[in-house]
Amino acid sequence: MHPNLDPELRAAVEREPPASANLSDATYEDLLELRARRAAGLAVAAQPVGEGVRVEDVVVPGPGGDLRLRVYRPAAQDGPLPGVYWIHGGGMVLGSPEADDARAGSYVRRVGCVVVSVDYRLAPEHPHPAPVEDCHAGLAWTAAHAADLGVDAGRLAVGGVSAGGGLAAGTALLARDRGGPALVFQLLLCPMLDDREITTSGRSFEDAVTWNRGSNRFGWAALLGDAAGGEDVPVYAAPARAADLSGLPPAYVDVGELEVFRDECADYALRLARAGVSVEFHLWPGAFHGFDTVVPRAALSRRARAERVSALTRALR
Repeated sequence: MHPNLDPELRAAVEREPPASANLSDATYEDLLELRARRAAGLAVAAQPVGEGVRVEDVVVPGPGGDLRLRVYRPAAQDGPLPGVYWIHGGGMVLGSPEADDARAGSYVRRVGCVVVSVDYRLAPEHPHPAPVEDCHAGLAWTAAHAADLGVDAGRLAVGGVSAGGGLAAGTALLARDRGGPALVFQLLLCPMLDDREITTSGRSFEDAVTWNRGSNRFGWAALLGDAAGGEDVPVYAAPARAADLSGLPPAYVDVGELEVFRDECADYALRLARAGVSVEFHLWPGAFHGFDTVVPRAALSRRARAERVSALTRALR
């Protein structure tokens, strides 16, 4: 355990070590097994969406065929609400919208919005550009059908966590460069932004509570193949490579002190500010990747969730 680890987080993970996704030396068969275990676990212990939220799955046209979107709305909705287009995490190789049911339900209740979560295709079966193109296609459909969804198209944000945060940043870049859909905000939670391992944190954390350097390398290799770390990786796959960040929507970026993504997230936030994009940045002291999900009752976790809700609420007024 890192000496800077928050004492409350330390006590929790010592008491009950989390089931981390260590993919450092994983094979494709290992990945399939991990996916199956997670799906089984989610089926047994599904996250509660919470009272007052109704959920509906819709299937829309996507770049690779049918694309599923999971829509969360207030059970009693009167008029259009702001929208949050959400992208789940999982290192580009894992995850589903259902894994973020509780988070989406919380945003619906606490922010007063409609959440649309995209079930994008995963690597390595579907390498770049499949995931980010799915995300952009789902965003475009959401904006085009905003009235049917009860969404105010003029108050639409994009957000995501971990790999989903990186895909949210890539989707915002695509939306800017393709002339839409218009976005008012991007919520980037510990986003996975850079495949190059050029930062101090990117070359550190061989051992980590949840997502270590080897797992990160596995995720990027699954998404990019032999191109990972080379010269020809598109900015929509690795947004940290984008030379021009101007014209993007205001952003909230956060990351833990003790994780691989720390430096690339801090650099991205500063570069957004230098490009004239309003940005709020939080570096959570003593925190590891996904700390607020692993130890949800810790004071630091509660503070992080409250700050995110506050930022979303202000952005979507």
